[in-house]
Amino acid sequence: MSTHAVGQSHVSTAEPKAGFGSVLWDWLTTVDHKKIGKMYFSAGFFFFLLGGIEAILIRLQLMYPENTLVSGSTFNELITMHGTTMIFFAAMPLLFGLMNVIVPLQIGARDVAFPFLNALGFWLFLFGGILLNLSWFMGGAPDAGWTAYAPLSTQYSGSGLDFYVLGLQISGAGTLISGINFLVTILNMRAPGMTLMRMPMFTWTTFIASALIVFAFPPLTAGLFLLMFERIFDAQFFNVAGGGNVIIWQHLFWIFGHPEVYILVLPAFGIISEVISTFSKKRLFGYTSMVFATILIGFIGFMVWAHHMFTVGMGPVANALFAVATMAIAVPTGIKIFNWLFTMWGGRIQMTTAMLFCLGFLPTFVMGGVTGVMLAAAPANYQYHDSYFVVAHFHYTIIGGVVLGLFAGIYYWWPKMFNKKLNETLGKWMFWLFLIGFHLTFFIQHFLGLQGMPRRVFTYLEGLGLETGNFISTVGALLMGVATILFVINVIYTHLRADLAEADPWDGRTLEWATKTPIPEYNFAQTPKVRGLDPLFVEKTKGNGKIIPAEPLGPIHMPNPSILPFIMAFALFIAGFGFCLHSFYESNVIPFTIAGVGIAGTLLCMFLRSVIEDHGHHIEPHDEGMDKGVGA
Repeated sequence: MSTHAVGQSHVSTAEPKAGFGSVLWDWLTTVDHKKIGKMYFSAGFFFFLLGGIEAILIRLQLMYPENTLVSGSTFNELITMHGTTMIFFAAMPLLFGLMNVIVPLQIGARDVAFPFLNALGFWLFLFGGILLNLSWFMGGAPDAGWTAYAPLSTQYSGSGLDFYVLGLQISGAGTLISGINFLVTILNMRAPGMTLMRMPMFTWTTFIASALIVFAFPPLTAGLFLLMFERIFDAQFFNVAGGGNVIIWQHLFWIFGHPEVYILVLPAFGIISEVISTFSKKRLFGYTSMVFATILIGFIGFMVWAHHMFTVGMGPVANALFAVATMAIAVPTGIKIFNWLFTMWGGRIQMTTAMLFCLGFLPTFVMGGVTGVMLAAAPANYQYHDSYFVVAHFHYTIIGGVVLGLFAGIYYWWPKMFNKKLNETLGKWMFWLFLIGFHLTFFIQHFLGLQGMPRRVFTYLEGLGLETGNFISTVGALLMGVATILFVINVIYTHLRADLAEADPWDGRTLEWATKTPIPEYNFAQTPKVRGLDPLFVEKTKGNGKIIPAEPLGPIHMPNPSILPFIMAFALFIAGFGFCLHSFYESNVIPFTIAGVGIAGTLLCMFLRSVIEDHGHHIEPHDEGMDKGVGA
């Protein structure tokens, strides 16, 4: 990146932008990993709020027996949109936001390997989410559940399913691009001295999650293509009467769907490792075993998709194999749990908000793991299947594992992302409200499931013994809603009141805390030299407290901003929207014309990207505002 090539522009984009138009243009065209990370975070949090509102409506409907707050069809739309939104458009982009900002900093890089593709990945995710949610205003949202099982999704669902298929296709392409980008970035752009076994755990877990994305998203893409062809072009992939097989969809979906749990939870594991180590003032216990446990979880997690299909009728041999493999995941996961406990043991623990979320995460995720082992037993699974027991287990894993981990990472890295520390008092109130609300909501659902309450039903009769449990569950959900509002208040309060945070407010151990606040466009004026695991801690204890540069101060090569990723993603949105219109017209002329315009726009953008020479620009050492070196 630092090589000075012929024909490169010397225009720096480091100058501050002024005026709304300039600021908007700056964000629309940015390829800076830090800004893209913030955009992922902001959009992901918006979808998190949207999915949360849908969840509260679901719980309000189930608060009382025979409630009539929403109709059965609206309830189906709400559970479909809640699941789809939270998995694809909230949890993943929130994690991608942290990955984008933090991973290049942790490995001492100036950006990701493909900044243009990074921007394209974000815009594809955003326009995919917008297309999905347009369905609310275009004849109704998808209503076949977030798993969209055939033939429910092919023969008995309305136009909303088209928005589901096309929205997920577009956003899925963005996710795949981002996964490849992180893999290449981590493999090729680590600072000198940062061997694989010196990488921070968050970078390691991002690496394994990215590898899972590369292998798990193509089956989903293939399945969605088949679904699209069945719905739009009357193909017969899943139609039994036409020679199709509905089980194909289930296999394709869960070959993606089960690794997806680990795509979400592994980065959360990485966050927990970083936060516990920092606030215990100790090196992470058993680092090597943590790395291999991460790899093992990723590998086994990919191989056990069929435990979602025990009741399909695969037979006892297949059920037994997938049951044993599923239970085996408990071994590397247990290694991680014990290593986190040993890291805290004897440490000087600081009870920050981020640390509280880690402490809340540990028992909660263990409970999700225990019920996971119960569900992995195929005979028992026949009893639990499609009951609220599964709902409780799933949310203990995803909220207890991913969301609590996410909030730990948000409070921990907020000063690095947004230059200010979130208010700790408000943060602790938010933590306790969220944790108590969570357990009130979902712990009781285990017993509702054991009592026989089926999932995906919009009401239940009085006198079945389900009233108290559902009432408590709804009260808990409302508490979680209040906690989320408190987080929003914290963000607003912090950014109105607080001063700029210090560059290293937590006495951190890894390279991201070695950068200035705000972080310069180029991250590091000189690429740092890494001399051990926890490189900043190494320099604090064995050096002079400053990172040693691995290169002399010189011109820094940076990519130019571009509007093409935005236009390309918008063109794909137009194409997807055109295909979604097929059920609104008797003839396909208008829908396919619109889709054709969108596809042509996408191809034109690809052509322009191929023929326009863009060599980026250089920031010279004498430029105003340029940092004078890593150790300065």
